[in-house]
Amino acid sequence: MNKITTVTSQLHTIADYCRYGATLFNQAELFYGHGSENAFNDAYILVMYALSLPNDMNETLLTCRLVESEKQNVLALFNRRVEEQIPVPYITNIAYFAQLPFYVDERVLIPRSPLGELIENQFFPYIVPENEPKRILDLCTGSGCIAIACASYFSSAEVDAVDLSIDALNVAQMNIENHGLSEQVIPIQSDVFSGVEGQSYDLIVTNPPYVDQQDIDSLPEEYQHEPEMGLGCGEDGLDIVRVILAQSAQYLTDTGLLFCEVGNSEIHVKALYSEVPFTWLNFERGGHGVFMLTKAQLVEYSAVFEAALNSHN
Repeated sequence: MNKITTVTSQLHTIADYCRYGATLFNQAELFYGHGSENAFNDAYILVMYALSLPNDMNETLLTCRLVESEKQNVLALFNRRVEEQIPVPYITNIAYFAQLPFYVDERVLIPRSPLGELIENQFFPYIVPENEPKRILDLCTGSGCIAIACASYFSSAEVDAVDLSIDALNVAQMNIENHGLSEQVIPIQSDVFSGVEGQSYDLIVTNPPYVDQQDIDSLPEEYQHEPEMGLGCGEDGLDIVRVILAQSAQYLTDTGLLFCEVGNSEIHVKALYSEVPFTWLNFERGGHGVFMLTKAQLVEYSAVFEAALNSHN
């Protein structure tokens, strides 16, 4: 009797398979950081996906027994997670951001930015209801999750979603259509600001590539499935951030705001721009390395930003 046959004869319920999957994943020492925090969550999501059941189903259903074909489907997904060390959202092609579902595959990063919490709160207290943004720019849009979330929480805003990668923009277009936002969110190929010359925005939100080389060299296997151009960005991770800081002021209205995520490269930002009074944000659900600057601050410290960009080039 082979191992799988032995396993399926001993496991019967949804709960059995969730527990067994968690055990397998812990034994394999997998990494969790793509929307799931632990082995049990990964196993639960894969079991629900294999059974075509919602993740938020009634807990009483956990005692339901699986038929043999369902057991085989669940175990096949478990094997992919272990053998390929592929993140769960690439297996299910579903990720959630700002409480919204998004299609994802290996052409785009898996959404996991703390910016989602900020968008859900409509950027309060930095933006108040009477001053809702009319035009928003999402730089380095990837799957389009930030642009689509902004459009969902600011229903009257026009949103430009820009990215250099055509592959990423194709995924973003799918998500825009899936959310019924084709009239509100416009995908644009652009190398940072090159595709939006002459435009002006009330709000620029960006989660650019920012992982420094040291972190790139030590990333878990799961990250190898993500597009490299969406992660690394030079020795200190700030190649694109330098451009954003030097040029954003040209694309913001007088009361405009820039929100930018730099993650672990926060330490490099603080060292490089020590005199700039960044507002660093705190998040109730975790996350770090997100700063805010006003248009006035970007203008006031423009010489600092230009100098950093020019010295790097």
